[in-house]
Amino acid sequence: MKLNLKKISPYLIITVALLLFRAFMNYAIPLMDKTEARYAEIARIMAETNNWITPQIDYGVWFWAKPPLSTWLSTISFKLFGVNEFAARFPYLLISIFIILLVGKYAKRKGLDFFIPGVILLTIPEFLIHAGVVSTDTALAFSVTLVMLSFWEGIHNKEQHFWKYLFFVGLGLGLLAKGPIIIILTGPPIFIWVVISKQFKQLWKSFPWVLGILITAIIAVPWYYLAEQKTPGFVDYFIVGEHFKRFLSSGWQGDKYGFPKSQPLGMIWVFLFLFAIPWIQIAISKLWKNKAILIKDKWVFFLVLWLLWTPLFFTVSKSLIHPYILPVMVPIALLITHWWKDISNSKKIIMWSLLFPVLALLFYIGITISDKKEFYINTDKYLIENSSENNIPIYHWINKSYSGQFYTKGSIKSIEDNTKLEELILNKKPFLIIIQHKKLDKISKASMLLLKEIDRNNKKSIYLFKD
Repeated sequence: MKLNLKKISPYLIITVALLLFRAFMNYAIPLMDKTEARYAEIARIMAETNNWITPQIDYGVWFWAKPPLSTWLSTISFKLFGVNEFAARFPYLLISIFIILLVGKYAKRKGLDFFIPGVILLTIPEFLIHAGVVSTDTALAFSVTLVMLSFWEGIHNKEQHFWKYLFFVGLGLGLLAKGPIIIILTGPPIFIWVVISKQFKQLWKSFPWVLGILITAIIAVPWYYLAEQKTPGFVDYFIVGEHFKRFLSSGWQGDKYGFPKSQPLGMIWVFLFLFAIPWIQIAISKLWKNKAILIKDKWVFFLVLWLLWTPLFFTVSKSLIHPYILPVMVPIALLITHWWKDISNSKKIIMWSLLFPVLALLFYIGITISDKKEFYINTDKYLIENSSENNIPIYHWINKSYSGQFYTKGSIKSIEDNTKLEELILNKKPFLIIIQHKKLDKISKASMLLLKEIDRNNKKSIYLFKD
């Protein structure tokens, strides 16, 4: 039987091509500091120690900043495929595929190709990036998507009752993905929609609230209980600190793990318009042209509330990063899908939207061919691999990097001052030390004369001491 290529959907071809591109990049690019390598290292330690309750940022150093769902996923992947970059990122590629499959039916309902929303999502830079980044944001975005779409289906789909239970499953997964923020990001837009659409009675009758809340509790509460029992103080730090103090103050002094992320007020909108190009601009244009009937179309109104609430919520926060917009990529794609037949130049827009992945691939090829990849990528991987010698310990000057921890499988140690460095030199045993260029002036000149630089990148050098 011959394969008829003409019958294969071009949107399916683009979707598969972009997923393969993302999978290749997941394999080819090393883990980079600080965030991605940090979460990969936390998962590596969990896989090594088999401590599935409290994630550790270093051996014996508890990581209270985030719940463990993303760490569990990477840990399971490590157990199945070994400890490597692709395994660390593989769960996030799968989650992205699940989201694409979840939203495809909304195109079919409009008489469109199933993979149109997938093409839109994968050509949004923010979504494509996080189809291969080790972080908590992809799992949160999936949980938000599951909650919001399950709510909609639970109200309107009279045949498939499982959506009413998936709504509560999504809440439970969200509590394990990033905590109570799942309720903050989904509750208000749902509440506003219910009030304006006068659906309170329908909402109350449609959902199994007692059993549903029990499902959410069964999914999430056991881990919170066990985490607090194993490391007392976790709940206070995570609930009060991470969800209130961090939001209100970018300079929160209780932050045990973060690094400065202070942004100007309203920066979340800049992130949205920059990292969701070109589809957010098209969505806003269509919303403006149809502003007179937005509330009348319940589906569009629901998607608009979903889209706007997250950036509105973070508008007053200075402590944020661009992945915070990830949960609203799906409503952007669904709004575009809703008006797809009215977009006369849709094929041309898709061609332009492919510019980001094409440029990313060309950039990777360019730095690889020019031998600049190892110099410019923000990781310690190449310094460690190119300079490793059997049985020679490796150190990092002052603070260890997360990529250094990951690629030495936790064996790298830190040297915090000149006294300790001099003691190490006096032992007359060979060792390697990674030093940031901006911290070279903190090492005594006498010690520097005894260190031989053997490799470097744009931020760091690795030195060998050999008596």
